[in-house]
Amino acid sequence: MTILNEEQIAAFARDGVLVVEDAVDADLLARLRADFDGWVTESAGHDRPYGETVDGRPRFDLEPGDGEKPAALRRVQAPTEVSEAYYEAMANSRMTDMVADLIGPDVKLHHTKINSKLPGAATAVKWHQDFPYTPHSNSDLVTALLMIDDVTEENGPLAVAPGSHLGPIFSLWHDGVFTGAVAPDAEAEMKAAARLCTGKAGSVCLMHTRLCHGSEPNLSTMPRTLFISVYSAGDAMPCSPNPVPTKHMGLFVRGSDPHRVRGEAFDIATPEYPKTSFFAQQSERERSA
Repeated sequence: MTILNEEQIAAFARDGVLVVEDAVDADLLARLRADFDGWVTESAGHDRPYGETVDGRPRFDLEPGDGEKPAALRRVQAPTEVSEAYYEAMANSRMTDMVADLIGPDVKLHHTKINSKLPGAATAVKWHQDFPYTPHSNSDLVTALLMIDDVTEENGPLAVAPGSHLGPIFSLWHDGVFTGAVAPDAEAEMKAAARLCTGKAGSVCLMHTRLCHGSEPNLSTMPRTLFISVYSAGDAMPCSPNPVPTKHMGLFVRGSDPHRVRGEAFDIATPEYPKTSFFAQQSERERSA
């Protein structure tokens, strides 16, 4: 089913990003919220990451407490494995159709996760591109960020540099260390050109894998939760291990396996595999700097 019009598809090609409302229906959105609220309640009984994913890492990642406030849930790895609602949103929603409009007709899943910034959370995401984390034979990959909450300018929205997907692939390695972020001078340029991706709950931000982006902490009293699904074209083959392994990797959500591999010229350093999560990886690098 075609959802996006020609103008929206052209805007994505130009900017590398597109925000669209009503990517899931109201009933499914309510179920997504209910499942996440349950995990938040459950996580209050833990002071460190817990649960287990297919590769043995914790499923539920917590922002460490600081003595004044308790640890807070900030990421759920591969939620489609433990929630029918999140699986449905990933595989069979208007959001899925939108992705097919951009990189279809054959579309397969790479990984899913939930990134959350609860009120007052200190979590920030340094500027980076996704492609160096998940290199494929070609860059027809779309990251779909479904807004489970209203995303405002105050609660730590995604900030992007429009058009940067058409530019260079920036290294996330500096002085022999994998930082998970671009160099400070490149970050300054990106922030100067930044656009905030805001929207009401149920909207989706569709982002090209090479688009530069980051986000600031949530300084508001409202949560900011994003369900993130990363999809690739059917003829894009992974070139490194999946940073968020899931039993659903390679699932064709639209079309079918074309039994072809399409290549694209690029030169990129392979990423460092995270021991826990991307958030934790960046935080650890910051503390050791």
